[in-house]
Amino acid sequence: MDELVLCEYCECEQKYKLNIVKKTSILKDEEISYMGNEAVCKNCGNEIFISHICSENLKSLYEEYRKKNNIIKVNQINDIIIRYCISEECLNLLLGWEEATILRYLDGDMPTHNHSDLLKKIYEYPRYYLTILQSNKDRIKIIDYYKSMKSVKIFLDNCIVEEKIDSVIKYCLERCEDITLNSLQKLLYYVQAVYYMFTDEFLFNEDCRASLEGPAYKSVHERYERFGFYEVNEQLMNKKKLVLNDYEKNIVESVIKFYSCYSGKILKQMAQNESPWILSRPRNIDTNVYANKDFKIIKKNVIGQYFKAIKQKYDMENLVDLDRYVKDSFSKVSM
Repeated sequence: MDELVLCEYCECEQKYKLNIVKKTSILKDEEISYMGNEAVCKNCGNEIFISHICSENLKSLYEEYRKKNNIIKVNQINDIIIRYCISEECLNLLLGWEEATILRYLDGDMPTHNHSDLLKKIYEYPRYYLTILQSNKDRIKIIDYYKSMKSVKIFLDNCIVEEKIDSVIKYCLERCEDITLNSLQKLLYYVQAVYYMFTDEFLFNEDCRASLEGPAYKSVHERYERFGFYEVNEQLMNKKKLVLNDYEKNIVESVIKFYSCYSGKILKQMAQNESPWILSRPRNIDTNVYANKDFKIIKKNVIGQYFKAIKQKYDMENLVDLDRYVKDSFSKVSM
């Protein structure tokens, strides 16, 4: 690095280099090991104190402590504020905490275990927050109550994804590396289609929509758009109750095997060449329509009829036979 800093050993300004090293510190009477940066003088080889490096190491220490002790993250607390449209002051009042508590936590102070557990429950379960809001509404102004009530109801209406879809998403995350939201949406669509192809039943209750990016599940898109890919995926991976039975796993595994080798862009074109999307696709590609995401539903019976016909056409007796149809679909994609 070209930056010059004071080296107390050389007694003058010197260039330094950064090494990533394993560090151990004591935090709240607990020994915590974490990976941090160490600034070393290029001239004498001794460690140099640099304030912003120490701040970064302190942040890494706190993050490791949070991870080890399952403490809520700062960005999750901030998400609570945004998601439920509630100020730090009002949230303190609802929870019966001291005035500056939430603000301190947002600034990086470590929450107590009890406070962390309560905030995590509020973060993960909107209906639990709704109960607290309704029970303690007399503690805040009526305008703040109604504003937060409206926000949490909108969230509950728009961002609840059914458990079976979440179970499939979790399985895809476990089996696929670097999957994108576009690819994930197409895999969900093909899981629904292939499941019906071999069982005469649909795995998901939610209807798929014909977006400009191909088939997509609205609740899935809105949740990822609101909270981000990393945050949603981390939450799903931590939910142990999200499981599939053996036959469902076989279906999802087959879809992953035959479809996930293609990019999201290719999967989009493959789906858009099929009649369920063609019959339901948006006729108006105006950007305002796209922004509203108010796309037509791809009716389940249309999906079912098309893929049942495909099963018959390709004489599919088992899931392995799906490979021939997928390869044919890929051959029709214009590169």
